[in-house]
Amino acid sequence: MLTESNSTPAEGVQATVMSATECLTVKFWGVRGSVPTPGADTVRYGGNTACVEIQLPGHRLVFDGGTGLRVLGKHLLEAGHPVSAHIFFTHTHWDRIQGFPFFGPAFIAGNHFDVYGATAANGASIKQRLTDQMLRPNFFTPLQNMSSTMEFHNIAAGNVIHLDDDVTVETIALNSATSALGFRVNYAGKSVVYATDSYSTEAGPDPSLLYLAQGAELLVYGGTYSEPVYASMGDDPQAMSCDQSIAIAEKTQVKEMILFHHNPRHDDDYLDHLEMEIHNRCPQLRLAREGMTLQP
Repeated sequence: MLTESNSTPAEGVQATVMSATECLTVKFWGVRGSVPTPGADTVRYGGNTACVEIQLPGHRLVFDGGTGLRVLGKHLLEAGHPVSAHIFFTHTHWDRIQGFPFFGPAFIAGNHFDVYGATAANGASIKQRLTDQMLRPNFFTPLQNMSSTMEFHNIAAGNVIHLDDDVTVETIALNSATSALGFRVNYAGKSVVYATDSYSTEAGPDPSLLYLAQGAELLVYGGTYSEPVYASMGDDPQAMSCDQSIAIAEKTQVKEMILFHHNPRHDDDYLDHLEMEIHNRCPQLRLAREGMTLQP
């Protein structure tokens, strides 16, 4: 059953994914940007595109549905329990949605998913865009064949989504070119920020990003280049240097910052050197790897 609304989400459907005594957990299922990058030279960091899971008492939150979402779905199916989750999309570039048609739990009756995304510049809702990518000739199985209960929520920058009395998700606009949203999850006095499509200018980091991430326990942020490579990137607005990432960490005073959305051209050896360079200069910065689990 598929439904769509302009409201913030149904509060009654929750997944008992952790006991109340456990803290929140963040796990990376896909860390690559633009296109999946499988191969012998990406095994340490991973080749699946963007997907990050946050578990906290009573809720499972998933951010973006790149090919890492397929791997998360396989894990959930192996657990053998009914699945409920809140799935948030920053935007709908291919590396954020290409795993959605392969998300196994969505095809099983009795599972429940709340799906959130902003309306596109052309007026298309998140439901419309996920539906379109599954139509022939692009795909062989339409979204309507997903047997789970799925509720779609059209959200916008500035919304505060109350999943229950203890869990809120704040949204903010981060990139006018892609209409991407950033998210801040608040629970039990802690905050995790997922903001992967922002960029700095000569004037400094995006003020919206600094506001969203201020004082958070964890900031998951877009990929970074070493200084020599960054210098060769020209005017690419998506490129971030080590200096720019360090400035964000310092200005927001986050306890930990994980760099994510690795460029498909960057193999494991390059990312090892990049992490060493940036971590030595700013100890709270590290690079994301598939399977990495954190408890902020």
